[in-house]
Amino acid sequence: MAISSTSNDVPAIQRYSLTAIVLHWVLGLAIFGLFGVGLYMADLPFSPMRLKLYNWHKWAGITLLMLSVLRLLWRLTHRPPALPDSIAQAMPTWQHWAHNATHYALYALFFAVPLIGWAYSSAAGFPIVAFGVLPLPDFVPADKALSELIKPWHEISAFALVALAVVHAAAAFKHQWFDRDGLIHRMLPGRG
Repeated sequence: MAISSTSNDVPAIQRYSLTAIVLHWVLGLAIFGLFGVGLYMADLPFSPMRLKLYNWHKWAGITLLMLSVLRLLWRLTHRPPALPDSIAQAMPTWQHWAHNATHYALYALFFAVPLIGWAYSSAAGFPIVAFGVLPLPDFVPADKALSELIKPWHEISAFALVALAVVHAAAAFKHQWFDRDGLIHRMLPGRG
């Protein structure tokens, strides 16, 4: 962990590692990108473009799953910097609880959303071929009734993931613009 200096009125804070920063931003952008494509493709009429987007969405989801595994392994083996004492002491108890609950829920959904999507695709009888060349095994057996049960859970979990990511970003902006405590600088690239 590096120590970063910020402006004169904000104390120096410990930053996340470069690997943690890159994984954070790549996963964040991927989540919003996949969500946007998912919303767009769901209403398209049956066409080659819709099939192409569904295939892209599936292998991108599997890539997101693999990056989530990498991120979790990194997090388990590299302790993140603690909240600076001044910030931790200024936060009410409910904010500490919300901070921890949001992070745990985000990590759970990093895995749940793509795994549910994979299960839905498998149950619907549509294989996932990563990058158009690597066929993945079915996650569950093909079963139309099962696919109908799973389908809404992929959508619900995806909306939940995006909602939590928005809450996470809103909290970061609150720290930056209202609290002016420099906390956001721990996760910004090129700052230190």
